[in-house]
Amino acid sequence: MRLLEADLGPGVRAGFTRRRSGVSTGPYAGLNLAQHVGDDVEPVAANRAALAVWAGAPVVFARQVHGVRVLTVGGPDGVPPPPDPRRADVATEDGCDALVTRGPQLALGVLVADCVPVLLADPEDAVVAVAHVGRVGLLAGVLAAVLGELTRAGAVTARLRVALGPSAGPCCYEVPEQMRAEAVRRIPAVGATTTWGTPALDLRAGCRSLLADRVAQVSDVGGCTIEDEESFSYRRTPRTGRLAGVVRLLP
Repeated sequence: MRLLEADLGPGVRAGFTRRRSGVSTGPYAGLNLAQHVGDDVEPVAANRAALAVWAGAPVVFARQVHGVRVLTVGGPDGVPPPPDPRRADVATEDGCDALVTRGPQLALGVLVADCVPVLLADPEDAVVAVAHVGRVGLLAGVLAAVLGELTRAGAVTARLRVALGPSAGPCCYEVPEQMRAEAVRRIPAVGATTTWGTPALDLRAGCRSLLADRVAQVSDVGGCTIEDEESFSYRRTPRTGRLAGVVRLLP
């Protein structure tokens, strides 16, 4: 399996999946890892099983809703992982957009098709997290929420390493001028212009601006999902699959 690997420090396995592998077909062809997009259950389960082999542990996903809710999974204080992560996501009535776990028993995954997949790790305190960061979640504060939950789980934010995966880039993420102006009013770094000169957003720049003074390192991995044929992109093709960012502490 080919992934774009991310360096989050010693003892951490992290990366972002690519489309060219897996057994899904049709508009989901390749390594689709999402169960909610219309793909058949069996190929998604097979794709997730292959990803778990790479991670070396079951990969747990959440039902994402473009919000700010964060859940700790596993351990005495966390919600239980699904019995079979190949076929079920973390069970929450309201969904959530970030997951935290301690120790190597589970890998965490975040699903995207233009939003920013964010991976976070504090290897010294043995805690990792993922966050799903689209325009709505970024402006609502999902990054601050996941940093807060990591701190409660024992992480030291000044030691955190963060990787931002492939997502819609400012080159292509066109939005109405009013939407850009509102986003820039709240997070100035997100303001951008497409390559053809229209208003755009730069979500990864927005993430970096919110994280830069709070964590040890922020790195970008991969490019624009709208341009990259090895990425699923909802903007390019609304009926499509989902990539994943995955992080796990190694034993």
